[in-house]
Amino acid sequence: MAPRRTQIRAGDRWVDTAPHPRFNAPPMRTTLAVATLPLVLLSMAPAFAATMTPLPETPQRRLQEANVLPLALDDRYQFRKEEEFLNDPKYAKPTTDPMVAFERQRVYYGAVTNVDHMLLRGHYYNFFWRTKQTGPITVRFEYRQANLGSYVQAREVDYGHPKGTMETKFQVIGDDYLQDGRVISWRALLISEGKIVGLTQSYLWD
Repeated sequence: MAPRRTQIRAGDRWVDTAPHPRFNAPPMRTTLAVATLPLVLLSMAPAFAATMTPLPETPQRRLQEANVLPLALDDRYQFRKEEEFLNDPKYAKPTTDPMVAFERQRVYYGAVTNVDHMLLRGHYYNFFWRTKQTGPITVRFEYRQANLGSYVQAREVDYGHPKGTMETKFQVIGDDYLQDGRVISWRALLISEGKIVGLTQSYLWD
């Protein structure tokens, strides 16, 4: 539809007041679509979240004494991989790798004060394992720390009916790390019916 043209008198001549084509551009549909896209994605977020299965937090307990268990290794129970990370600026080597730098900063997420940062210093362990059997499994982490000599400490996590590949995390951080020192050796066990059926350990464990 053509814009309406009007005229006004200015002195001895008439001036055309029709809008200039420059200011009569069509609506910015592309801009509107881009602006509304985040709102569409935001509205779809609950639907995506509903399709994801959250991993439950598995509580771990600290043992008063690491009792000795019989060894009965079984190929149906296997440790696949382990990851170890020491969070302490005193031992951190300079790096230009952004992935390494990100990992070092990631553990401080949520920390605000210097005390918060201190309590997050220490050792972080991730163990990936799997079983072909059904039934209860206990994952035990045994370790020695520098200030405690040969004394063995232990933590455990219980699983009712694990299936497929699992991940178990252990941490020796905060006061445990600041008072008792670095972990100098460790081993991880898969325990079924009171027997050690899977095993992995550090080089210095004996």
